[in-house]
Amino acid sequence: MHALGVPTTRALAVVLTGEPVFRETPLPGAVLTRIASSHLRVGTFEYFAARGDRDALATLVDYALARHYPDRPRAETPALTLFGAVVEAQIRLVTRWLALGFVHGVMNTDNTAISGETLDYGPCAFLDAYHPQRVFSSIDRQGRYAFAHQAPIAQWNLARLAEALLPLSSSGDGADPHVLRLFEVELESFPARMRAAHEAELRAKLGLSEAHEGDLELAEELFQLMATDRVDFTLAFRRLSAAAAGAADPFRELFSTSAGCDAWLARWRSRTEREPTTPEDRARRMRQVNPAFIPRNHRVEEAIAAATVGDTAPLQRLHQVLARPFEDQPEHAELAEPPGDEQWRYRTFCGT
Repeated sequence: MHALGVPTTRALAVVLTGEPVFRETPLPGAVLTRIASSHLRVGTFEYFAARGDRDALATLVDYALARHYPDRPRAETPALTLFGAVVEAQIRLVTRWLALGFVHGVMNTDNTAISGETLDYGPCAFLDAYHPQRVFSSIDRQGRYAFAHQAPIAQWNLARLAEALLPLSSSGDGADPHVLRLFEVELESFPARMRAAHEAELRAKLGLSEAHEGDLELAEELFQLMATDRVDFTLAFRRLSAAAAGAADPFRELFSTSAGCDAWLARWRSRTEREPTTPEDRARRMRQVNPAFIPRNHRVEEAIAAATVGDTAPLQRLHQVLARPFEDQPEHAELAEPPGDEQWRYRTFCGT
């Protein structure tokens, strides 16, 4: 995730405990040491708000601002300053997830870091075949955390943070109406700001350096074609990068409805002709944002299965390849290939 440009906590070490963990079968137990700029979450603030501990809330706000946002321009209250900073951080984070086909899987408030880093790699996964309603988590039976729902869920989590912070602007008569409205304005701005940030990511993935009317519709048309034909998310954009320099056949091969693909390619080429860049430069820039390699779910599972019996070679190889996700690395080309139809039955779990 770090190599893909996603704000994230980092894994420092994995240490075997020598004791078994009992799941479907006994598995070797281990401790993962994870580091972060902090482990403050929205849930941390909810905890003290639920206890009615305003002093602890105020201390926590001051600490979070000093640690994560010391240069943030100050709003009317420290709580509002922090809230605005966290809104921006979550927009940056979720737009990166969406640009890479990442599904977090359990976006509750206790997994929403104030720093805007990806926290809690439990039932997460990357899209193979694209579908906006794709869910991987075994416990998400109603699609609350589906791929396309992640932005609205981020806003829901931010609303919970606002509720936790509001007691700091309250008196015995309730929240200050003026400050309350400022929180509401900040929260209500989220969808438009999220959409603008997401559109910017999509333009980069399509090789568009300028904003023109119809760009979002062009991207949405491609996603509709991908969903219909179950086209691999990562391969589609990587091969589109090659199509920018003229090699369109590998991109076409991903689609069973060739007529729809060709019609879309024609519209895309017409749009790129309005760009001030050369096709070669466009292809180069697209390769910098459309990875060749992601942690594909079936490859991660293979590496885990091998490591549980003492063979860490697949893990080491995968780790080395994923450290350079935007390079072609032809000697490892099979790691870029999607799985078969079994991926639609793939499930992830909170304890992964």
